[in-house]
Amino acid sequence: MKLKHWAGIASATAMIASFSAQAADVTLRFAHPWPAGSAIHNGLEEWSQSLNQASDGRIEVQLFPSQTLAKAAKSYDAVIGRIADVTATVQGYTANRFPLTQVIELPGIVETSAQGSCILQKLYDQGALADEYSDTHVLFVYTNGPGHLHTRKQEVKKPEDLAGMRIRRPTTLIGELFEELGAQSAGMPAPEIYQSLQRNVIDGVAISWDGAKVFRLNELTRHHTELNLYSLSFVVTMNKDVYSQLPVDLKTVVDTHSGEKWSQHMAAVFDDLDKQSRSEAQAKGSKIVELTDELRSAWQPALQKVTEKYLDALESQGLPARKVYQHVQILNEQCTPIEG
Repeated sequence: MKLKHWAGIASATAMIASFSAQAADVTLRFAHPWPAGSAIHNGLEEWSQSLNQASDGRIEVQLFPSQTLAKAAKSYDAVIGRIADVTATVQGYTANRFPLTQVIELPGIVETSAQGSCILQKLYDQGALADEYSDTHVLFVYTNGPGHLHTRKQEVKKPEDLAGMRIRRPTTLIGELFEELGAQSAGMPAPEIYQSLQRNVIDGVAISWDGAKVFRLNELTRHHTELNLYSLSFVVTMNKDVYSQLPVDLKTVVDTHSGEKWSQHMAAVFDDLDKQSRSEAQAKGSKIVELTDELRSAWQPALQKVTEKYLDALESQGLPARKVYQHVQILNEQCTPIEG
């Protein structure tokens, strides 16, 4: 009797295991550069779990954090080549590929991730950016909050304070700004910044508050200058063939996990991280230089020059950069909450 009992349990267990293995019709490999366990990873995991639940388990998502499936700078191409099925990545990691998208990254546009993500998602939904993503199937786009300067030993208040410093640039455009102000500009993906700071390869970094927390940069930087230098744009996108080959009902599930709702989902993650990170720096006794009117005035000529230079460069290539920039200003009025 005992043998029959255990044989029955073994058979039932095997059937359950077999059912579980066969439950998913589609398995999506999702590559991204953020550390496992970070709030950003968790935000993407919530999207993955919601997709799985909405499909009754027929879509399974395997997350590959920390560049384990594709390097950050190569993950968009990894989706095109189907090394990954889905990625969340930074458009600026591939220079000159998303020039109109990156209009949103110009100084002073983004005040919060929620506001910036609203603008960028509307830009995409209204067709202003569609040509830049013709080789993948975009699910949603978003931005982080504004990027600032975080330095180890030297406080930066005025533009001339940057002279001689080695600063990690977030984008080519901001790198050119640093060079014009006498700094040495260094390019590297965010996961490599900590080690570069630790080894004194760089003196500081231009990054958002969320990035300072996720990549533990508050441990090494002691001066934080809130300049609203830029923002970063992000895209969550899928291989076109993977999407087109989905059954109609599963396409619908993917479609409901696209667009503004999930753009704002990730925006909430970033805005919360910004608050946490700033509080963390204050708790460590680090000095925060806030963006006062005086500080804004000191930096405005250099930041305005960057904006004009970028727009002029795109216009010279036949791209409607100023039209998109004006569109951004209009959308900003729709995306900025009215206080009071």
